[in-house]
Amino acid sequence: MNRRSAGAASWIAFRALVGRDLAVLRQTIKQFLPRVILQPLLLMFVFTYVFPKIGQGIGGANHQFSTLLMAGVVATAMFFQGVQGVALPLVQEFGFTREIEDRIMAPAPLWVVAAAKVASGALQTMFAGLLVFPIGLFVPADTIHLHINWLILLTLAPLVAICAASFGMFFGTRFEARQLPVLFGIIVVPITFLGCTYYPWRALRPIRWLQVAVLINPLMYFAEGFRAALTRSPHISLLVIYPALVAFTTVLAWTGFRQFRNRVMS
Repeated sequence: MNRRSAGAASWIAFRALVGRDLAVLRQTIKQFLPRVILQPLLLMFVFTYVFPKIGQGIGGANHQFSTLLMAGVVATAMFFQGVQGVALPLVQEFGFTREIEDRIMAPAPLWVVAAAKVASGALQTMFAGLLVFPIGLFVPADTIHLHINWLILLTLAPLVAICAASFGMFFGTRFEARQLPVLFGIIVVPITFLGCTYYPWRALRPIRWLQVAVLINPLMYFAEGFRAALTRSPHISLLVIYPALVAFTTVLAWTGFRQFRNRVMS
C-alpha cells in the first residue's frame, strides 16, 4: 500500500512539474517561437530559396536538394531545442536563480524531477520539429516532395525528442553559466555541421575517415532517421538508427540523471 502510494505521489509530482514547465512555456511563447523558428527559417530560405534564385549549384543544380535538406532541418531544429529547452533552464536553476531548490521539494525521488525536465523538454522538441513543416511548405523556390512513412515518423519523432532532451539534461548538469560559450561554440556547432544535416551519410564515402568519425554523432542518426521517414533518399538502415538512438538516449539520460543528483546533493 505504501509502495503504491509512493508511486502515485511520484506520478502526481511528475505531472505537476511537467505542467508547470508547459505553463511557463505558454507565458513565454512570444520568446519561444522566434527562437525555434529563426534557425530553420534561415536555413531553408538561404539554401532552398536564395541559392536556386541566384543560380548557385547547391540549390539550383539538384531539384531534390530541398527535399533532402528538409529532413536535416527537422533534425537540427529538434536537436537545438532539446539542448536549449533543457540545458539553459537547468544552468539558470542551478545558478543564480536557485530555482532547483523549489523543485526538489516535490514529494518524489530526485530522478522523477530530472525525468520531468526531460519530458517537458521532449514535448517542446517535438513542437519545434513540427514547426519546420510549414516553413518547408512555403519557403523553398522548388516544391518539396515528401514521401512520409507514418510508422517510422510516429515512432522516430518521440525517440529523437527524448534523446535530444536527454542531451540537454547531460549538458545542463555538466556546464555552468560561464561555460555556455564553450558548450555552443566548441560542442554544439561542430555536432551540427558534422551531423549529416546538409548531406546524406553515404555521400561521405569518398572521405572514409570522416564517414566513420560521424558515427559517434547522435545528430547524424536524427537526420538519417528523418530521411527514412520523410523521403525516398538513401539512408542508413533503420536496424542501425533505432538501436543507436536508444543507446544514446540511455547513456545520456543515465549520466544526466546521475549528474543531476550530484549537483543537487552538493
